[in-house]
Amino acid sequence: MAQDPAHAAAPDPPGLPPAAASVDSAPVEHEPRSVWVVMGALLLGLLLAALDQTIVSTALPTIVSDLGGLEHLSWVVTAYLLASTAATPLWGKLGDMYGRKKLYQGSIVIFLVGSALCGVARNMGELIAFRGIQGLGGGGLIVLSMAIVGDIVPPRDRGRYQGVFGAVFGVTSVLGPLLGGLFVDHLSWRWVFYINLPIGVVALAVIAAVLQIPVRRTKHRIDYLGTFTIASVATCLVLMTSLGGVTWPWDSWQITGLGVLGAVLLVAFVAIERRAVEPVLPLRLFRLRTFTLCSIIGFVVGFAMFGTLTYLPTFLQVVHHVSPTLSGVHMLPMVGGMLVASIGSGQIVSRTGRYKVFPIAGTGIVVIGLLLLYHLDENTGNTVMSLYFLTFGFGLGLVMQVLVLIVQNAVGYQDLGVATSGATFFRSIGASFGVSIFGTIFSNRLTTELADALRGKPLPPGFRPSSLKADPRGLRGLPADLQSAVLHAYSVSITSVFLWAVPVAVVAFVLAWFLKEQPLRGSVTAPDQGETLGTNPVERSSLDEMARGLSLLGCREGRRDLYIRITERAGLDLPPAASWLVLRTNRYGQTDPALLADRVEIPRQVIADAVRQLEERGIAARDGVLLTLTEEGRRVAAKLVEARRESLARLLGDWKPEEHTELAELVDRLSGELCGDDADRPQPRTTARPGV
Repeated sequence: MAQDPAHAAAPDPPGLPPAAASVDSAPVEHEPRSVWVVMGALLLGLLLAALDQTIVSTALPTIVSDLGGLEHLSWVVTAYLLASTAATPLWGKLGDMYGRKKLYQGSIVIFLVGSALCGVARNMGELIAFRGIQGLGGGGLIVLSMAIVGDIVPPRDRGRYQGVFGAVFGVTSVLGPLLGGLFVDHLSWRWVFYINLPIGVVALAVIAAVLQIPVRRTKHRIDYLGTFTIASVATCLVLMTSLGGVTWPWDSWQITGLGVLGAVLLVAFVAIERRAVEPVLPLRLFRLRTFTLCSIIGFVVGFAMFGTLTYLPTFLQVVHHVSPTLSGVHMLPMVGGMLVASIGSGQIVSRTGRYKVFPIAGTGIVVIGLLLLYHLDENTGNTVMSLYFLTFGFGLGLVMQVLVLIVQNAVGYQDLGVATSGATFFRSIGASFGVSIFGTIFSNRLTTELADALRGKPLPPGFRPSSLKADPRGLRGLPADLQSAVLHAYSVSITSVFLWAVPVAVVAFVLAWFLKEQPLRGSVTAPDQGETLGTNPVERSSLDEMARGLSLLGCREGRRDLYIRITERAGLDLPPAASWLVLRTNRYGQTDPALLADRVEIPRQVIADAVRQLEERGIAARDGVLLTLTEEGRRVAAKLVEARRESLARLLGDWKPEEHTELAELVDRLSGELCGDDADRPQPRTTARPGV
């Protein structure tokens, strides 16, 4: 299918390595010791966001009892997740543009401001709004920390480091409910937010001292409209699923309007992203089957994980009469399973390079775990509950962090940030939907179950069944027989949400089988043949390492992006296909466009459009069937070659060509390769072919 040259890739002839873009975006590979120092700084920041996702869960029943509104319980979590979800793509894109360190520090500051405000909230409305501010910062903490790992660690080794990230989520999943319970029992629920402040101050200080990431400073256009639109889509859909059947009937004009508005905004988002110079979520990523599948699976993981973590503490505290602290203790088997599975899967992936089995096994075990959780009731013993929780947590741990690694391995370095944020975005969207849908199912089911449980039975004077939805502690004032009926109503209402999640998890299990297992790269940017084909370790001098770095940069990025960037650096206004053709024609002296199109397998229409543009601008002229550069064309070609050479030379900093002739020759050779290879030069013809 023919493509417009402005949007088409302009590949090199067969046998040539893909050309690179500017070295400005090149990552720096760190020594193992320095990686762990940086990791320690990242983990402090990640600790804030991870802890906040779990420390609130055991405090929710007490918060609701203090501020009122059980029907709004899910919004304490949903507001955070929704804000985090909306901000996630923007954090990733801004990190790609301006460097991730300062943005990471900024996200910590925003998170701390939100935490302080949550601690002083006077009603449920304020708390929900301030949780949204927290979410804006939390989205940056999570996606930027994962992207920074991609900056400094090769894909082959990321498994063990991201396994540690998963371990942080596991540890905070253990500490969060316990700390939340301790604060509620001995201080106040407000301390679940105040505890973030000292941790955040320490994180800011450590990150400022040890985190060093190269900053790429170039002019960019931020896709504010795309960010606003996708945030609006997520808001409409989450509002629809959380308010439908609770505040308004599903067939009401309000719910229908939210659904229609969400669909219209989604279409608008696609149109905006197609035209955006630097889209916040590039649609080209969805052409990668791996990215699309991982996004869907990540959605399901977020859906199941956060929906479950939100309502299990309520089940334990209301149905089993445990304290907030003990509800955290009961959750230990679940988070322990997540911890073991996350670290173990990361280690295995790093050692074997194989990852496909983990999404398959993980989603399969999640399905089993959800079915087991559905069978919980007020009579389930602690041992059985622990086994059910362990199973579910183990399944989540197998799949959570591996998905990020798979996505990062499937995209080029220039898309590392937006791909990571995209994967995190869909997991956050799933979490928002999970919490809101679980809340809707729970609220609707509880209304029905309470009505059935209390129908025809004498109630204490002044008692209203609706008060049990506003404050679960009201059941303590009921007679023993009514308490039993109400507890069963709560039990059935909560566990029913797990059954509704099973079909969603089954979809993820099926899709996991379609993931393609690609070899994990051995460097941050591209594979090194000496490492992938050789059987013995390769020893290199410092000069060899520099040469290897230049060569890697010459092989790592999409061809179309390359020609766009060097054309911009040269100060020219040409589409990528035209720049490609100028360099080939300059190398060969003359070119037959039709033969060249066949030789490099580019659609003829793309070449024909490029030829037309070059002729119209006086850059090239026809001599029969052959294309020749004019004087202006040769000047354009020289600018393009020099722009490429400058890009490579910038990697060497203050190098002196006269002292490092080998590197100078390498830079010249790589610059020359951009213009084609004489071995691939098509033989000229004397008759024209139709189409060019």
